[in-house]
Amino acid sequence: MAILAIQSVLQSGLAPAFAAASVGGDTFANDERIYLHVKNGAASATTVTVNSFTMCNHGFDHDLVISVPAAGERLIGPFQASRFNNDTSTVGITYSSVTTVTVAAIRV
Repeated sequence: MAILAIQSVLQSGLAPAFAAASVGGDTFANDERIYLHVKNGAASATTVTVNSFTMCNHGFDHDLVISVPAAGERLIGPFQASRFNNDTSTVGITYSSVTTVTVAAIRV
């Protein structure tokens, strides 16, 4: 599991640096202004799961599950701290496949 560095968008712009998705998943510090940019270079879709730590009123844990299409990308977020932050104020992400999947955590 890797900790993703937060990259901030500035008025002058941002050319995000992408990291390879980790087999065991990734984490990032969350201040509710972070988006996760996922690029999937594979020939099939991959599923990104953002772990939810808070149960809803009905007692269910609703993880956020996003399908990133083959050769596609998704910008996911922002992430509500009360739902997604763990006890160290980080968000955990896992991937159904990491082959040719890259990610960047971006603060706007």
